[in-house]
Amino acid sequence: MPEPLIELRDIVKVYQMGGEDVTALAGVTFVVDRGDYYAVMGPSGSGKSTLMNIIGCLDVPTSGSYRLRGREVATATDDELAAVRNREIGFIFQTFNLLPRATASKNVELPLIYAGLPPDERTARAAEVLAAVGLGNRGHHKPNEMSGGERQRVAIARALVNRPSVILADEPTGNLDTKTGQEILALFRHIADEGKTLIVVTHDADVAAHAAKAIVLRDGRIVEGAGEKIISRRASKAAAAPPS
Repeated sequence: MPEPLIELRDIVKVYQMGGEDVTALAGVTFVVDRGDYYAVMGPSGSGKSTLMNIIGCLDVPTSGSYRLRGREVATATDDELAAVRNREIGFIFQTFNLLPRATASKNVELPLIYAGLPPDERTARAAEVLAAVGLGNRGHHKPNEMSGGERQRVAIARALVNRPSVILADEPTGNLDTKTGQEILALFRHIADEGKTLIVVTHDADVAAHAAKAIVLRDGRIVEGAGEKIISRRASKAAAAPPS
């Protein structure tokens, strides 16, 4: 069997708040294979954001094992985590997180600057991914000259440009209208169909329904899912239920 891309075993995360221990994750275990499209669901305070921060190497667990491409990163140093983030992780945020004074192309190039690529290669790569997300003619525009959907496409292009192992999206349609949100989700489906690995954190079942697999967190634990298409299963149950 091929080695999993991501392997989390008994992940616990405890924060100190006001002199008290607050447990954000209480023993999370699940595996993400290459090419998986996962949704991570749960109510506010369930541990979704903490889990995303750990998978994205923005934080480390209090205990447990996190292996990314076979490498243990739960005990990595800050410098090692920064290197892993730049090489392996593409981030997409609800608020886009674009530099307002930089063009779309320059925003997309940022991860390549940190990776040390030469200017010509950065420009070519940025143009390639902007074209792939439908913005081939918008590279010279700044964020305030673009719609919300276009800004999120720039953010997606930036996440793709370094050819990461996994793309993490945090409520990626939260600031978009319904029509634009559906366009972004269709783009995610296309990216997943190309074999890229996506993990989308959301509270919205309609967003999660686009993923192939899902987990539901509650009080820092997985209460449903991890490897099965729970959204489809729920829909099937609803369709089979007798009318009330």
